Amino acid sequence: MNFRNDVEAVDALRVAHEQLIKEVGKVIVGQDQIIREVVISIFSNGHCLLIGVPGLAKTLLVTTIADVLGLRFNRIQFTPDLMPSDIIGTEILDETKQFKFIKGPLFANFILADEINRTPPKTQSALLEAMQERTVTAAGRHFDLERPFFVMATQNPIEQEGTYPLPEAQLDRFMFSIWLDYPSYDEEIKIVKQTTSDYKANLNKVMTAEQIVYFQELIKRIPVNDNVMNFAVTLATSTRPNLKSSKPIVNEFFNWGAGPRASQYLIIGAKTHALLQGKYSPDIEDVIAVAKPIIRHRVVKNYKAEAEGISVDNIVDQLIKEI
Repeated sequence: MNFRNDVEAVDALRVAHEQLIKEVGKVIVGQDQIIREVVISIFSNGHCLLIGVPGLAKTLLVTTIADVLGLRFNRIQFTPDLMPSDIIGTEILDETKQFKFIKGPLFANFILADEINRTPPKTQSALLEAMQERTVTAAGRHFDLERPFFVMATQNPIEQEGTYPLPEAQLDRFMFSIWLDYPSYDEEIKIVKQTTSDYKANLNKVMTAEQIVYFQELIKRIPVNDNVMNFAVTLATSTRPNLKSSKPIVNEFFNWGAGPRASQYLIIGAKTHALLQGKYSPDIEDVIAVAKPIIRHRVVKNYKAEAEGISVDNIVDQLIKEI
């Protein structure tokens, strides 16, 4: 990348981001906030969990972004009989009677883990190593995954028969938990018009894998003021009940709060959000912009919160006001 300085690189990232949103918008109708959150996770080098009922274009969203970014993409349909070797790869005996490792679909830049909660914990743990370490282990050997590497997992919130709930450790590896809602009436009209005609979007690639890696490293170098750092850490720790500093609302409705990884993601997410808006350093508003999708899957509500229909997002809003 031939930029004279980081300021010039930040400006280039903002322009590329606008082009990316425009290209994805040729295929995906509405869902603007969802698209932006997915893009933030990509440049933050994080993974996303997309939760929504069938038919909300979760798979189409991921495939479109991968296409526009020019990344190698693989879709893995998670099923109850899926084994670790089905996603990692396996050794075979070739014609020379030597063992040869055949790489599985996990060896790509962009992985769509479709209906991730439908596969047993053994296979989920194989994916967990790839998400956290960016490596896989097979036949006693370690294989590095090509950068950039992202996992976008989808989950259906209404059909729980035959599913395996994701363990807390794996949920914590996802930077964002993103809830997709139904489109508006006008958006649905546009969706039906596009999908029931011969309309075909002509997508242009706006970035390469090498450029994404460069911008990920750029974001790490962005400075953060102490007041922003303090706000992010205070917000994360304020979700933890039964501490001296715990808020009454947290003690009343939470069993467990967010761990340190939430603080880390709040800062890196705020950095990315700021740069994509054309700013050169994040402020508190950038932390607030990414707070809900980062925190909502890292806390455990108690029975009272479930019974009264209290959402994590409502409590995060209240904590932000109090802080």
